[in-house]
Amino acid sequence: MERIAVYPGSFDPVTNGHVDIVQRARKLFDRIIVAILHNPAKKTLFTIEERLDMLRESMHHIPGLSFDVFNGLLVEYVQNQGAHAILRGMRAVSDFEYEFQLALMNRKLNRDIETVFLMTGMRWFFTSSSIIKEAALFGGDIADMVPPLVYERLANKFEALGQARGMTEQT
Repeated sequence: MERIAVYPGSFDPVTNGHVDIVQRARKLFDRIIVAILHNPAKKTLFTIEERLDMLRESMHHIPGLSFDVFNGLLVEYVQNQGAHAILRGMRAVSDFEYEFQLALMNRKLNRDIETVFLMTGMRWFFTSSSIIKEAALFGGDIADMVPPLVYERLANKFEALGQARGMTEQT
């Protein structure tokens, strides 16, 4: 039986920590579906199409991956994909309580689906998409925290946002 996991997230944007988790998880799973949760209520910097493109480009060198978008219950999506595991990365103890609650709820909803936690590599403990976006917004050097394409897209996005803000402030 093929071992398939779903790695869900917003990936707004994908970070080197995400790439690290997927690379290491490939040793455990035959195939990984990297899936963006489409949540219209959540404000994101990048569109779904932009995030899918950045995921594909950032992980093109890793075999056995596919990329998708879903909405609704994660366990239903996982089951519909023929997967039996949810892959989650954890950075620090602060992640544990939230991730543990999600895993328990998913387990209650579907006992056939396991949640597998991988600790983020030491190098990526302090990184999150939110922190990286904030650092980039204020000109912080995040080049070693994201894949090159993501770095370029963040720079372009914040340059465009800065120009739009400047035009708004002048009028």
